[in-house]
Amino acid sequence: MSNPKIGIILGSASDAPHAQKIGATLRELGIPFEVTVASAHRTPEDAAHYAQNARPRGLEAIVAVAGLSAALPGAVAAQTTLPVIGVPVESGTLLGMDALLSTAMMPPGVPVASVGINGAANAALLAARIVSTHDSAVAEKLQSYADEKAAKVRSSRRDAQTFADLPMAPEEALS
Repeated sequence: MSNPKIGIILGSASDAPHAQKIGATLRELGIPFEVTVASAHRTPEDAAHYAQNARPRGLEAIVAVAGLSAALPGAVAAQTTLPVIGVPVESGTLLGMDALLSTAMMPPGVPVASVGINGAANAALLAARIVSTHDSAVAEKLQSYADEKAAKVRSSRRDAQTFADLPMAPEEALS
């Protein structure tokens, strides 16, 4: 893929599994992306420069993944007017609650969209929805993606093994 539209910035290399999940979804939707590592605490200049250079480089949104105090999404959002999506990571003694609150509780003027703890897939979908506001091909792929997920849920209702001893509602109850 060329010319990334989404930037994924990780607070540490240990967050790479989340980048893999985000990347898998973006690849499925045909959205080019890139990944880097920059810590809000250990390499704050790198995080700031990445955010400041994102728009001129053609990025349309940034997904910032961080655990513990999760300062990275806010630090990135403070340096750009692009949409920033924070992915709080489960870690430490608070199991990600500190990261969730740090990501969600931003001061006025520094917005960060936050997904749930370990919500990499939803972060990718939110970034895709941002791109889809002006890219009809992505909008169509998102609709197909949603249709496939809905079909999977509908077909699960017919799984006789899972629901063997349960009285199931008739299909007409759902239409």
